[in-house]
Amino acid sequence: MSIEKEYDARIDKKKRLTIRGARYSNYHVCEYENGTVVLEPRELVPPFEVSKHTLEMMDSAMMNFKNGKASAPVDLSAFSEK
Repeated sequence: MSIEKEYDARIDKKKRLTIRGARYSNYHVCEYENGTVVLEPRELVPPFEVSKHTLEMMDSAMMNFKNGKASAPVDLSAFSEK
């Protein structure tokens, strides 16, 4: 990966840093103990991301299904087009 831009920046009185010519509106910031700061472009809601809790619930539901622990089928005929 090559460096596209390189410049020195200063934090202002409100502890803000300006990114010159920023291509994105939102960034994910990783700040390391040695002072290194890494910015990654981000969308406000990462696309196609499923939370860890949701994945755990899905795994639990599939385990229950495989073990025969499931409710009776739900009648969805009221929602079908007529």
